[in-house]
Amino acid sequence: MSLKIHPHARERMQERGATVDEVSKAINRGERFRAKFGRSGFRKEFLFEDCWKGEFFRTKQLEVFGVEEGEDFLVITVVVKYFQESADGYHL
Repeated sequence: MSLKIHPHARERMQERGATVDEVSKAINRGERFRAKFGRSGFRKEFLFEDCWKGEFFRTKQLEVFGVEEGEDFLVITVVVKYFQESADGYHL
């Protein structure tokens, strides 16, 4: 399956700190789930251990949403969540 990324998704990726490689890994190795409007979602956590917008985070999670178009997968949008480690686990 080849990956196509809609311009809207590319904009969201840039503003939210996701790379094409991470999106590809989320789709190919992440958890798949059903999303609204007949779309598919993929979720994967990545070790981050870096700063995002001036704050340190250990982990980031991508949620990739899209649709299958023949043998292609069209990415419609990407949501990124950043997590800091705490005594009781992770939190935003």
